[in-house]
Amino acid sequence: MKDKLSKFISLIKKYGIMTTLKKITKYILSNLVNISNSINIVKNKKNTKLLDEILKESCYERIIIWRSNFGWNVPLLQRPQHISLSLAKQKCLVFYEVTYFTDKIKDVKQYKDNLILINLGNKKVKKMLFTKLKNIQKPKYIQIYSTDWNMKLDELKDYIKNGYKIIYEYIDDINPILSGTKEIPTNIKEKYEYILKEKENVLIVVTADKLREDIEKKRGTQNLVFACNGVDYEFYKNIDVNFKFEKAFQTILDEKKAIIGYYGAFASWFDYELIRYIAEKRPQYNIVLIGTKYDDTLEKSKIEELKNVHFLGTRNYSILKNYANKFNVCTVPFVINDITKATSPLKIFEYMALGKPIVTTAMDECKKYKSIWIANDKEEFVELIDKALKLNQKENNEYYQTLKIDALNNTWDSKAKIINNMLANKENE
Repeated sequence: MKDKLSKFISLIKKYGIMTTLKKITKYILSNLVNISNSINIVKNKKNTKLLDEILKESCYERIIIWRSNFGWNVPLLQRPQHISLSLAKQKCLVFYEVTYFTDKIKDVKQYKDNLILINLGNKKVKKMLFTKLKNIQKPKYIQIYSTDWNMKLDELKDYIKNGYKIIYEYIDDINPILSGTKEIPTNIKEKYEYILKEKENVLIVVTADKLREDIEKKRGTQNLVFACNGVDYEFYKNIDVNFKFEKAFQTILDEKKAIIGYYGAFASWFDYELIRYIAEKRPQYNIVLIGTKYDDTLEKSKIEELKNVHFLGTRNYSILKNYANKFNVCTVPFVINDITKATSPLKIFEYMALGKPIVTTAMDECKKYKSIWIANDKEEFVELIDKALKLNQKENNEYYQTLKIDALNNTWDSKAKIINNMLANKENE
């Protein structure tokens, strides 16, 4: 209850009281829909038939159930969707948990071959799935994020008792800031402490060196792989050259100024003062910021008051690349702290695929790539932006080739293959 109250206060700070209440009302209504559909006999018969057909297929080697309230149909496709799509292509039957709140899926929907969207909030569907899986003699896994604070430790242990292995994706520093709470939520903390002891039935995927070091120090290298974030390379190379931008962004383009861009979250780890410094030192550049407000830090920073800083809000994943393609320089202006030291910024790989010069602050996971220019202070950040703007694709072909190589070396399919190989090796022990 304390965690939920803390989260509620955080949501009010982020959205305001009215919007927060609307979201909570929508969430409650979605749960009522789940209850209604749980007793829909006709629907449940259709679901039974669909699940039977899916499970009869022989083109999969293992079953993975992604458990989370993350949802599928959200503005930005993130790691969960990408990894699930890639695992499904690699002979894994993936059941991806959605919610009626995010996806309007009441029960079961086959999204692609070997990828099923399933509403486990519908108790009948959940019971039906796990009952049928008891009779399937193939390796079975529950996949969760380290940041998941819904699943209780007892539920995790029950899965193991029933023959499931756990894929624990350790994706971020265990930090209350990321949870939007005053303290680390109990469910997150308890699961983290448990996986450090349970080496046999928990397989761990880490996305940053700092996280790998933490696991190796506390439980060793058993059942551990490194698979940072990645990119759908072909998707980002397919730009819609005829895309019609809204007036606000078109006005920025019409100014013919160099565009320094960023997209992603706006939170306490975003360096607003760095943006202010760039804007004031280089008024001849436009700074375009696209993404989601994670908290109220953007408003507090007041950087939107600067004439050459433009916050556009969120853009859907399907069209975001068209905006980013107009950036002259792509950036990741994060402060350096425990959170960002353990972060694998997904956007850097998408920037690479776009073939755009990249300037970031000195994050450990960014230092690994030749295509990323690292700034150790605000003065150097501006200098590197200036340098990037002078790049010519013909004269500096080696740099642009490096961007392409780094992108191709970090596709989502390659990340999923690392995870899938770990599962196969475990099964062959």
